[in-house]
Amino acid sequence: MYEKIVKMLAEQLGIEAKTITPQSEVVKDLGADSLDVVELMMALEDEYGVTLPEGEVENVKTVQDIVDMVNKLGK
Repeated sequence: MYEKIVKMLAEQLGIEAKTITPQSEVVKDLGADSLDVVELMMALEDEYGVTLPEGEVENVKTVQDIVDMVNKLGK
């Protein structure tokens, strides 16, 4: 799952996947803006068939946070 999320981030943000780590902050380190974050969350919902609660999305800072949230909701 981590690799798939990294690939989605890299494609969406136009960066190389190898520059992304679990500790990378989506906005600060990867350069995503609020629209990028919304688009990513929508793509994750489609990809994994989950609904990401708005309140939790605001707490997502790092790539690992995204992986953890999708894992939690997918169970």
